[in-house]
Amino acid sequence: MKGMIKGQRAARRRVLKGMATSLVLAAMPLGLAQAQDGLGSPGDPVEIKIMANEAFANTWQTILVPEFNKKFPNVEVRIDGVPYTELLAKMMLDATSPDPEYDILLADDPWVPQLASIGALMDLKGDEIAAITDADYDWADFNAAPLAAGEWQGVQYAVPVRSNMLLMFYNRSLYDKAGVPEPTPELTWEQFFENAPKLVQDTDGDGKVDAWAIDTYFVRDPLTPTIWQSILNANGGSLLDDDGNPAFANDIGVASLETHKRLLDYAPPGGLSHGFSESLQAFRQGAVANMITWGSVYKSTAVDPQSTTLTTDEIGIQVLPVGDVRAGTHRGIWIAGISSKTEHPEAAWAFLQWLTSKEGESVNAALVGSFPARKSTLSGEPSEPWLAPVYATLQNAYEVAEEGKMWRIRSPKSDAAQQVLADEVARALAGQASPQEALDTASKKISRVLN
Repeated sequence: MKGMIKGQRAARRRVLKGMATSLVLAAMPLGLAQAQDGLGSPGDPVEIKIMANEAFANTWQTILVPEFNKKFPNVEVRIDGVPYTELLAKMMLDATSPDPEYDILLADDPWVPQLASIGALMDLKGDEIAAITDADYDWADFNAAPLAAGEWQGVQYAVPVRSNMLLMFYNRSLYDKAGVPEPTPELTWEQFFENAPKLVQDTDGDGKVDAWAIDTYFVRDPLTPTIWQSILNANGGSLLDDDGNPAFANDIGVASLETHKRLLDYAPPGGLSHGFSESLQAFRQGAVANMITWGSVYKSTAVDPQSTTLTTDEIGIQVLPVGDVRAGTHRGIWIAGISSKTEHPEAAWAFLQWLTSKEGESVNAALVGSFPARKSTLSGEPSEPWLAPVYATLQNAYEVAEEGKMWRIRSPKSDAAQQVLADEVARALAGQASPQEALDTASKKISRVLN
């Protein structure tokens, strides 16, 4: 509550400051007035600071900021990288500080409710930001699923800047060698498991298996349950019911977790300890035919020879196999919002508007590999040939995610709930509990966390 009051006071201060500034500017010669606005001047630049995930902070600083500065040369942008495991806590501390350091906060998909509940973020469709929003900034052009990641209780607090979705990568060479038809978006889980034994193969003829059918998240990690969750949603299940109570400890949830566990039968040795890095390395080295992971690694996996042995011709990408109701995916959007205490809302919004504009999305995708969220970007001519099939899959994934509500629990306590799922899904995958026992325990614990 204190954070919300502070944010409201800060907003009022900015409004009063803006009114006073407008009166001063109106009395100035035009050139001098322009030099004094919120976007800085050659002799008096504006600096904004951004807190971001260290996994991509430096890349953005060195590649995207110079592109932004071609249009806004007098806005200095500093992006500080923080380890993912520390990022939310540091954002919360900065947001509640009486003297915050950051103007823009980059948050993972489930964090907006937590940040919004303490008044950390500005309303991006509110009067103050609407007054400085470009006329051609088309909110309706965003796909609903990624845009909703920045919304909480009817307020748009953040915009999608790195639109990630859980997707299935596949190695065409290994499929061809096994004599198995390549997967399509219509592939079912039943068909996948029919083909999986053939994809565990000896590719060099030395009598030893050196390629496996699948690798993904199996280790105890908050992102491991997203595999089970995507299968759950594809089978028509949901994490919570309409009243906000756990609804997954049923036949659909159990069958979905059994499917996740069954993948271990066709994974590389030691697969139980595999997560993001291990499965990515195995796929890049041509040791697995399929990998379920976040689509944002496509550029570094299929395009960049410094990080992969594969090429775009060898790699296909699509949504996860079809369950009882629909195909699968899971939303993992990085969204960015403006601190409610910033002294530079115009410069901060200029950066976010540019980054999430049609121009900015295209630059971000081509140079960094970040995925766009706008329908027009995905349906238009991509800046690089390798983006065309990726864009088609991404648009499909957004539609599937929106239809099946494929995202983590939306609550100020979502991180705590996801950690419960991480613990219990890991127990089931390791055989320390049956899927039913694990989900029953998770349901009881999450009910207490949320209520």
